[in-house]
Amino acid sequence: MNSELRRRKLKESNGRPIPKRKRKEAESNSIHRSLLCLILSGTILTVFIILYIDYIPWHLGHRTVDSIAKSFGYDKLVHAVVIDAGSTGSRVLAFTFHEAYLDGHLILDKELFEYTKPGLSSFADSPEKGVASINSLLEKAKKEIPEKYWSSTPLILRATAGLRLLPQEKAENLLNSVRDFFKKTPFLTNDNSVAIMDGTDEGIFSWFTVNFLLERIGGNPEKTVAALDLGGGSTQVTFSPSTPETLSQKEHIHQAIAPQGSIPVFTRSYLGLGLMAARKEIITLNQGTNTNVTSECVNPIIKNKKFTYGGVTYYVSGLKENYPTMKIPGGSYKTAELVPIVSFSACSEMITEYIKKIAKPIGELPHKQINAFSYYFDRASEVGLIDEMKGGLVKVSQFKETARTVCKQANVEQPFMCLDLTFIWSLLENGFGLRPDTKVFLFKKINGHEISWALGAAYGLLKGS
Repeated sequence: MNSELRRRKLKESNGRPIPKRKRKEAESNSIHRSLLCLILSGTILTVFIILYIDYIPWHLGHRTVDSIAKSFGYDKLVHAVVIDAGSTGSRVLAFTFHEAYLDGHLILDKELFEYTKPGLSSFADSPEKGVASINSLLEKAKKEIPEKYWSSTPLILRATAGLRLLPQEKAENLLNSVRDFFKKTPFLTNDNSVAIMDGTDEGIFSWFTVNFLLERIGGNPEKTVAALDLGGGSTQVTFSPSTPETLSQKEHIHQAIAPQGSIPVFTRSYLGLGLMAARKEIITLNQGTNTNVTSECVNPIIKNKKFTYGGVTYYVSGLKENYPTMKIPGGSYKTAELVPIVSFSACSEMITEYIKKIAKPIGELPHKQINAFSYYFDRASEVGLIDEMKGGLVKVSQFKETARTVCKQANVEQPFMCLDLTFIWSLLENGFGLRPDTKVFLFKKINGHEISWALGAAYGLLKGS
């Protein structure tokens, strides 16, 4: 009877509402627990940011925020047109950026890339033809950028090594003709829109472009990569320095633009160590002002091959006598034969001697991740060292091994390949001090965008640097 009574009382008590005082206590405890979880989460997030901010790429989060902002009608587009007047050709790059909603830095959406040959420096005696070549490129830029943006889109032309090597009077006459033409264009120009670019700026802007496209430009400088640009008339080496030896070379330390401020970089530009400039020096070695030249770095079967550089045309032949040969084994249907070849040792000795007069090894460089482009990429892809579309990774020693092989081949379609590959190998190893096993990344594009100093120049132009 007593146990039954207790069960009834318990059942009744379970069905009763909880007193208000106890309900308030429960709600208060729940709020306190939620607040505590929020504080702990915030603390953990703060600690994470403090500890790992250097490792968080600057671009993270921007894409999502920008996508949301665009859906609400915020999509501020800006444009820039850059003409790269190189030694072997002129290129126009018309860039379309949008300003990031969070901090206003520029994000590249797309670019137009068009190319024309020969280079502007080839028109030193016919400035009007040089202007016509530039005009043809600008017409393509007009089709890329909507007309309503023309008046607010800055336009610049920067000439590189080709014009730096011209006599000053001829270079200025050519540039003045382009300046007069620029005043008539619908784009935004000023007195500084046409100029010869300093090799240092060329190196810095190339470095910016590579690291911007790799999305390494805004965080820890140690995460950036070295940039090696091999042009026709000059070559540049640029990287973020960290060793006392490199930092002590104050004359080569400069500030590079970056979305979150500036970054000190080490950069060297070597006039005369561009691929075409070096080729010209090697084929004319010890031959005075002759334009009919003979070179040990060209296969003896090559006769009077035309090569034009700096407005001068040379007719290049291999050795006519006392040249090295290689025995090709015969088979069932043919006899063995001796074929003429290039002596790799003789050719490389000449090239290395020339390089060492201009460049010296850079101690810190072999320890960097290295990205090389322009003629580095072109020659490597042409001989199958890398995929022409994707690029790839090669060791310095592979350039040497391939040069040895190519120098034994008689190829009238690529008569200068032996010389060019030998030069590239020796420049990397003997000029810059890279080890034979140093790995080099070779690309023409990153994420679909061209690797060119023009992108760095455009960013600096729009950001007022």
